[in-house]
Amino acid sequence: MGKLFEEIQLQDRALIAGIAAYRQDGYARAMRDPPAIWEEGESRVLDYGGSGPAVLFVPSLINRAYILDLMENASMLRWLSAQGLRPYLLDWGWPGAVERRFSLTDYIAGRLERALAALPGPVILAGYCMGGLLALAAALRVPERVKALALLATPWDFHADDPEAARRVAEVVPFMEGAMQFSGTLPIDALNAMFTMVDPYGVGDKYRDFAGQDKASARARRFVAMEDWLADGVPLAVPVAREALTQWYGANATARGEWRVAGLAVDPGLLEIPAFCAIPGKDRLVPAASARALAARLRHVTVVEPRAGHIGMVAGTYAETSLWRPFKEWASSIT
Repeated sequence: MGKLFEEIQLQDRALIAGIAAYRQDGYARAMRDPPAIWEEGESRVLDYGGSGPAVLFVPSLINRAYILDLMENASMLRWLSAQGLRPYLLDWGWPGAVERRFSLTDYIAGRLERALAALPGPVILAGYCMGGLLALAAALRVPERVKALALLATPWDFHADDPEAARRVAEVVPFMEGAMQFSGTLPIDALNAMFTMVDPYGVGDKYRDFAGQDKASARARRFVAMEDWLADGVPLAVPVAREALTQWYGANATARGEWRVAGLAVDPGLLEIPAFCAIPGKDRLVPAASARALAARLRHVTVVEPRAGHIGMVAGTYAETSLWRPFKEWASSIT
């Protein structure tokens, strides 16, 4: 028993030290956005330049788009631009008065499809996390605008790993009605609390690990940048929050074939275009089993499974070798 208490005390000290080190860090993101070639409401498409196949990246509605352009030497989009691709980024922006009334159909059949129409020719569409589901639905709706589809850490079977945890996320929604009616959104603090329920030990683990890192190392600098990004979240429009959390997490509508956008069933088995699935093996937010279920439904798919986490796969120390290069090779092969 004495050894157990000693171990708990050591872990507590490491946790407190890690949190204190993060709070004392003076990092501030200094990246400047490239020019926007299209804007609508709070959303815009950013052009990262370069030559070669055009790729439109679609991030989640919950977090800021700049995770794909995080910091110097940790920007997937700038690296791809220098490697013979033409990346564009759909920055959803903060939900304003108009967007707060949006459903998933409004975002997909409306704003995303109009963003696609603003780009020259059919493009490779690449969705990250929740953005992968939006991209998948758009690819099925406007196949003439999409010549290939990439899905990065994209969930599909929300009950594949821990159905009870997924249902608990949905069960919290009714208790958030007061906050949602007040602001027209599900606040980011509420969202973070919900996702902490999915991985309750993850926060402590990562700060304990940070406590032992060389704070000047590239790994530590990226950790601080990623934590700042996580804290800089975006609330969800109420219709989107209700649909995503109750239908996706609660009812598992995606895997059950019951999710529809503007009346059209979202069935990945209907896609005829090439697809790329990146499934991070250490992802706690989107378990590998959930993402593999989506890859299994695609007809022409290339699958990579980096030994990385949900965020580390796109912006971590080994992101270039684990994701950026395999993605670049696949995208460059699309004709």
